[in-house]
Amino acid sequence: MHQSSQHAPLFGDDDDRALSKKSEVRHPVVSFLHLFFRTAALLVYLLYDYYSSHFIACMVTIILLLSCDFWTVKNVSGRLMVGLRWWNQVHEDGTSHWLFEARKPDSLNRTTSAESKIFWLGLIVFPALWVVFVFSVILTFQIKWLAVVVMGVVLQGANLYGYVRCKVRGKSSLSNVAKNYLGAQLLKQAMRTT
Repeated sequence: MHQSSQHAPLFGDDDDRALSKKSEVRHPVVSFLHLFFRTAALLVYLLYDYYSSHFIACMVTIILLLSCDFWTVKNVSGRLMVGLRWWNQVHEDGTSHWLFEARKPDSLNRTTSAESKIFWLGLIVFPALWVVFVFSVILTFQIKWLAVVVMGVVLQGANLYGYVRCKVRGKSSLSNVAKNYLGAQLLKQAMRTT
């Protein structure tokens, strides 16, 4: 996999509201959902003993909650809460490129310290808990849960990995991305017509 640092327009960049307080939560629903799906999946896993006759229902519920969490964090909360976005693009020739973007620091649509703390705390703590559950499942020989806890590690770990890489690598300007994208599209069109 090649890693690239490219930008695309960020969701909500056209919002011109300036912040009056650096610590306020500007997106309370997004902040709630950022923690809700991952907390709900964790609670369903931990409360399984009360519903032990419904293993399949618990497993499906946990995987659905983890999937909703993955999508929400990757596509919504990362953009709005910390101004970051990542994705993996697979080209026609089979090559894979990781793409990272970060909102410009001088943008009027800045992130708040409260939202940033909520985002990073949720992003780091929950994958660590799923890793603990992997070891717990192995040590207690509850192998039927192994697929579920590994899914928790993979989905939440992928978001953690993507956002850490995005924070480190997503520094290029949007104008360079637009130029690179336009150049690539023109080259593709020229190759198709010849």
